[in-house]
Amino acid sequence: MEYCKLQIGCLIAVLYIIFIYIKEKQRFHMSRSFTLYDGILVIGAFCLIMDGTTAYTVNHLDQVNDILNRVFHGMFLVSIDTLIFTLFLYIMSETGYLEENKKRLLLFCVPYMLNVLVVMLGLNSLEYRVGSMSNYSMGISAYTCFIMAGVYIASAVWIFFRRWRYIQMHRRVSIFTCLLVVIGVTSYQMAVPDALVTSVGTMMIILGTYMNQEDPAMRELSRYHEEMVMGFATLIENRDDNTGGHVKRTTRYAALLAEEIQRRGYYRDILTKDYIHNLLLAAPMHDVGKIAIPDAILQKPGKLTDEEFDIMKQHTVRGGEIIRETFGRMGNEQYMEIAYQIARHHHEKWNGKGYPDGLKEEEIPLCARIMAIADVFDAVSENRCYRAAMPMNQCFDIIRDGSGRDFEPILAEAFLDMREKVVNIFVDNKR
Repeated sequence: MEYCKLQIGCLIAVLYIIFIYIKEKQRFHMSRSFTLYDGILVIGAFCLIMDGTTAYTVNHLDQVNDILNRVFHGMFLVSIDTLIFTLFLYIMSETGYLEENKKRLLLFCVPYMLNVLVVMLGLNSLEYRVGSMSNYSMGISAYTCFIMAGVYIASAVWIFFRRWRYIQMHRRVSIFTCLLVVIGVTSYQMAVPDALVTSVGTMMIILGTYMNQEDPAMRELSRYHEEMVMGFATLIENRDDNTGGHVKRTTRYAALLAEEIQRRGYYRDILTKDYIHNLLLAAPMHDVGKIAIPDAILQKPGKLTDEEFDIMKQHTVRGGEIIRETFGRMGNEQYMEIAYQIARHHHEKWNGKGYPDGLKEEEIPLCARIMAIADVFDAVSENRCYRAAMPMNQCFDIIRDGSGRDFEPILAEAFLDMREKVVNIFVDNKR
């Protein structure tokens, strides 16, 4: 056991993570569908088993059948290749690159498949060498394994920096750290082949990814937060006889519009993955200030008087204040700022004739400009206490007519171009 103590220790740590991961998923009743991270866990555990096995057999050549030894080495090298390839797919998925390039997936698989073929065909040429720390194996199979690792690591680094803005900040740190570990361990293993430190890299990748991204408890906590925000926003909407559908629809409209604008290449310095995620969380709170408006005004069936409308307009100011007071110490400054801007400025107009501050054009925060379109479209497409819902064609006409006056032209055009998707959201919410 002397030559595989490190692998055994790493395997115990990984098995513990797998046990906790499964128990936590069961505890929170999460989906049992097999994910890329599940694949990393399974392949990583197998890789550690084969790493320890080959570390033992290569140091006991006189006791282990040569064919069996080569089979074990082949299984180990293929498992390393598979782990690196799965990690590459995982990073592609986390950056959104995999979803946009699904048709090229077979192309991404080619180096992996060729390498597995070469590894298996080259097992007979494996050479066993004596090192200062441990015996080790070299040969065409090992060399091609290192080459494939280099190809996928370099590709992952390229994708990571190319898709930097499409990755949430906490995931950036996790992915970048993961890449550094892989690069560091692979480089050291190549420079000192008798060190046999591959197991350390495998364990650190699995542990780091679990703690930063895949911990079911943290995912559930995030889901609870989102549901709490949505529930609170729905409760406020119910005060003006709305069922809460307005909150859900406007949030989906806003997210759809933000993603489309990002896809078209506008506002790249603003529309990062974090920004869109925080926009999605903040959108339900756009009318939070209505909690301070009297029911007599909020639920009035007829047209408001000038004095009543002045009071109604204060929901934007009060909304901003509530956001500052409630979310000011959450630790997510961008979320708080987006929520504040949406609550206070979603009734501003592109021509400067909105309220409460009379901002115009790009003086209005981007998130509020996006929310303005989502809010107006949903408001006119639904029954309200003071009027009936308008026909769908007329709802889109209001957005079209308001382009350049009430709404930013770029945003209005993108929204109109997504008519089919918008209608689908509206219909889905009615089911």
